[in-house]
Amino acid sequence: MSDRTTDAMGTGRTRATTMREGFAILGVAIRREPWIFALSTVGSILFGALTVADAWVLGWATDNVVLPAFRDGEIDGGLLWAVLALFLGVALLRAVGIVARRLGAGIMQYRMQAHYRRALTRQYLSLPMEWHHRHPTGQLLSNANSDVEAAWGPIAPLPMALGTVAMMLIAIVQMFVADVVLALIGLLVFPMVIGVNIVFQRFVSPLMTQAQALRSELSEVAHESFDGAMVVKTLGREAEETERFAAKAHQLRDVSIRAGRYRAAFDPILAALPGFGVLVVLSVGVSRVLAGQIEAGAVVTVAYLLTIVAFPIRSIGWLLGEFPRSVVGYERVHTVLDETGEVLYGHRSLDGSERGAEVAIDHLSYSYVPGQPLLDDVDFRVGPGRTVALVGATASGKSTLTALLSRLVDPDAGRILVDGIDLRDLRHGALAETLALVPQSSFLFDDTVRGNVTLGADVSDADVWEALRVAQADGFVAALPAGLDTQLGERGTSLSGGQRQRISLARALVRRPRLLVLDDATSAVDPEVEARILGALKQGPTTGSGRRSPATLLVVAYRKATIGLADEVIHLEEGRVADRGTHAELLARSASYAQLVNAYELEHDHGIPAHDDLVEEDA
Repeated sequence: MSDRTTDAMGTGRTRATTMREGFAILGVAIRREPWIFALSTVGSILFGALTVADAWVLGWATDNVVLPAFRDGEIDGGLLWAVLALFLGVALLRAVGIVARRLGAGIMQYRMQAHYRRALTRQYLSLPMEWHHRHPTGQLLSNANSDVEAAWGPIAPLPMALGTVAMMLIAIVQMFVADVVLALIGLLVFPMVIGVNIVFQRFVSPLMTQAQALRSELSEVAHESFDGAMVVKTLGREAEETERFAAKAHQLRDVSIRAGRYRAAFDPILAALPGFGVLVVLSVGVSRVLAGQIEAGAVVTVAYLLTIVAFPIRSIGWLLGEFPRSVVGYERVHTVLDETGEVLYGHRSLDGSERGAEVAIDHLSYSYVPGQPLLDDVDFRVGPGRTVALVGATASGKSTLTALLSRLVDPDAGRILVDGIDLRDLRHGALAETLALVPQSSFLFDDTVRGNVTLGADVSDADVWEALRVAQADGFVAALPAGLDTQLGERGTSLSGGQRQRISLARALVRRPRLLVLDDATSAVDPEVEARILGALKQGPTTGSGRRSPATLLVVAYRKATIGLADEVIHLEEGRVADRGTHAELLARSASYAQLVNAYELEHDHGIPAHDDLVEEDA
């Protein structure tokens, strides 16, 4: 997020707008959880009413027990027990109100947070990869964590604020019942408390809003630094990355400290004003008692009520103080939820045959930037069970084509058909039952070998070992301390790059896909092992009833040995099909193709990793 956005969030919204939007957000929660809200509100009102009842009990005890005891020199035992019973009953019922209020508010808040985190996760998974490419992972984490928490932060003080409003109204009525003059004097404190609260909110609200935006920016910087730890360390950029993180952390620290200073200044004022009102009420009340105009119990009642009516105003202030962060968090969450780029699905299914799938690329075009096509009128067919190598220079569109085949993105023009059916007409999940993509950058979860291969699917160990065998991973997995139960660590850091790629390949194979797409998925494997892998893939998997027909195989390849195993080669140049045929045919008739594959072999023979082999930048 840019600084401009942060500033806009911090100052571009008026306090009235923030208050209106904050109450609207609470309305969303109340409509979703009406019964839980009702429970917490009833508990809060019960707490407020019984807090005021304490004042009545105190005044009644003063007039009927305390003062007669001083006057007569003895205490009526029955009345004393009555006072104790009243105080105990009020305390117990007030405790019930506190439990109901806090339990209801907590359940309501956490249910709303859980609901929105699930909604965000569903939205993240439904949006296409091109949307994810435009949004940093740190920002998405912040949306699902701190923004969701901020959005529903006002739920915690909401029941308290509603209950204390009821408490305040009951207290004011009781003050007027006790003595009108003292009630009017006490109520003069209200405008002062409200004025101080308004000034406090005016200073603090923009700072709270800015702090919420900075938390997101800090999360983005942290995630980027941690995710790129290898680059940071190998290039010696630790100090610079630390400074970049420290700069954002210091901005957040400074904004939070400024907000804390305002709170430190205003909280004592808010606490002192009711005390000042009590002093005035006691001064006037004593003179009226001495004049015989009221009873001493009335003065005690009004003074005590005045101490508790200031609390409702402060609790409402706490609620309003949560609104700036809540509004910003809610808007950031709904920026994601309101996105409309989700992938749409049809209703058709692919047949469940065991033969390889037939693939047709029908005049396909795609561009990341309008007017700059990355793929332009690509057209070819792949028969069932055939192995086709996609060969081309960097940025020729190979990885983009694999993303389109997997329907991570949809084409701008043209179609991709599997078994004669357009991918866009397939129901959700149908393509995943037929196709498996193995990218160059293999990702492993912090789980066991078995867990990474099956991903929770109901797969027997025999099938897992068969997939590992085809991927040439059974040997090193068997040598691990716990075999299939070996924990691999985050991103599989306990394995080498080639081992991680082979586990990823086994993950795809165990699902027995009819169409297997390898996007340079064996780049970290030595050529001999790679040849064995591709040879096993061409033979097809072994099942209980014998060997099954091989899957259709599309391979993004660079090595001559790999390309030579393909039945056909598609040569891509600048997003178009430049030529197609067997490896030998293309070597004989295409100078650009020969130059490309020979250049790779030359770099490999001299021990220099080709730039294409290190990082594929086809986007």
